[in-house]
Amino acid sequence: MTPPMPAIGANPEHTDPLDAEWEARTRMICAEYGNDTANLLEILHAMQEEFGLVSPALQPVLADILNVGKAEIHGVVSFYHDFRTKPAGKVVVKLCRAEACQSVGANALIDRILSKHGMDDFGTSVSGITIEPVYCLGNCALGPSAMVNERLLGRVSDASLDASISKSMKESLS
Repeated sequence: MTPPMPAIGANPEHTDPLDAEWEARTRMICAEYGNDTANLLEILHAMQEEFGLVSPALQPVLADILNVGKAEIHGVVSFYHDFRTKPAGKVVVKLCRAEACQSVGANALIDRILSKHGMDDFGTSVSGITIEPVYCLGNCALGPSAMVNERLLGRVSDASLDASISKSMKESLS
């Protein structure tokens, strides 16, 4: 596997998804999967892991490499909610909105956490916290459920979610 790419903005020399290094890394990722459209989801996941997102600027490059239309790449990226087209914050909070979690207070929890971080809707706060909706984390018996930087949480309260966000923010700074 290729060495990890610095997060967007981490290295001022490599913030443009159209620079030669990003394109070269995209070509290397595709080659690792045989430049095969049957592996498109794996390629997109690898790109997101590498760059932190699937940049709209790199989608035409990917389409050219795989010999498919740009619309096909865009369609897959926009269909699957796990793919980002904008950089995420230092902390990513996924809040479950499935019925089981809603029935135990998820909607009120979501409203409070968005408000606490100065947000009207899902997205990234000025403090670098990305809050995203998900429609099941597979943790229904322990709702409301959340995931903070890939750590699954159950029976989430305002206090436990705040503590997990604070811990993840501190970890991202060290």
